[in-house]
Amino acid sequence: QVQLVESGGGLLQAGGSLRLSCVASGRTFSNYAMGWFRQAPGKEREFVAVISRSGVTTNYADSVKGRFAISRDNANNTLYLQMNSLKPEDTALYYCAVSRFPYVSSGAVDFGSWGQGTQVTVSS
Repeated sequence: QVQLVESGGGLLQAGGSLRLSCVASGRTFSNYAMGWFRQAPGKEREFVAVISRSGVTTNYADSVKGRFAISRDNANNTLYLQMNSLKPEDTALYYCAVSRFPYVSSGAVDFGSWGQGTQVTVSS
């Protein structure tokens, strides 16, 4: 079983930047793709970004493409999400997750382990 701990969330104004981190333990981190999802109040959890196990391949939701960047440090079992030009609609609880597969996919069902989330709040 893998444990995931997210950090880096906060409260900031629109146009600002944040970097989220997710530290994984208890499993071979580099064997699996990793992803970020988010859930806003009253809404379903939605895909944000995913990265392959090697870090070569990434995929993003259209709503964050060009503003967010996912990356990973396999040597330190850490996943990142750099978020720039933040908007109020980015406000949500952000989760990192470990895929069941080494390749990228955007379906939540493809991810077997989840963190507890870190809150990002963007004011207008």
